[in-house]
Amino acid sequence: MIFNKNTLTRKNLMALTGLFLSFFLIIHLAGNLQLLLPAEEAQLQYNSYSRLLGGNIFVKFVAYVLYACIIVHTIDAIYLGIKSKRANGPSYARDRRGRASKWYSRHMMALGIIIFVFLVIHFKDFWYSYKFGEMPLDINGNKDLYTLVVVAFQELWYVILYIVAIIALGYHLLHGVFSAHRTLGLYHPLYTKIVKILGIIFAVVMTFGYILIPVYIYLTQQL
Repeated sequence: MIFNKNTLTRKNLMALTGLFLSFFLIIHLAGNLQLLLPAEEAQLQYNSYSRLLGGNIFVKFVAYVLYACIIVHTIDAIYLGIKSKRANGPSYARDRRGRASKWYSRHMMALGIIIFVFLVIHFKDFWYSYKFGEMPLDINGNKDLYTLVVVAFQELWYVILYIVAIIALGYHLLHGVFSAHRTLGLYHPLYTKIVKILGIIFAVVMTFGYILIPVYIYLTQQL
């Protein structure tokens, strides 16, 4: 009984952290869309925006919550994934669940690993450099994060890596958002279809929204 309660708690925690991370994706995308503005305007606005976030106490608190959610979500996913495989035994990998479920719902851990590896690279290249590295300043005296992003997205291999990670994220969201609502008990015939449709729309918008930015920067830099 204790073991089952522990599993239920971990599932609920993973659902809650997943929904928080999904909400963060919206905020993060909204800020990053400034990168699509004309170059000079984008540089000043994006750098000012980054400085504003870095100097706001509330945003710093939310950032710590974000880091904690990423760690907890990852640990719980690994724990539940390993436990599920052990519970299902050797036949788990040879069953015919594909007839009743989508491939991405059966490979959430694999998709999660791709996303996590990308996050490590992403944090190293941008967050760490911005927080602890020596960066040039723009004409307003703000750290020039915009130029760092543009230089990174001038590399085709990095753009491809980014796209692969975002596609993995999109499929992860496609199953995860709906699954999180069901785990938390928000599951009823009256609005199940609505939640599922909204989840699909959310996954598609996030996927194309995030992919648009590196592709746009790469193409404009090639002209």
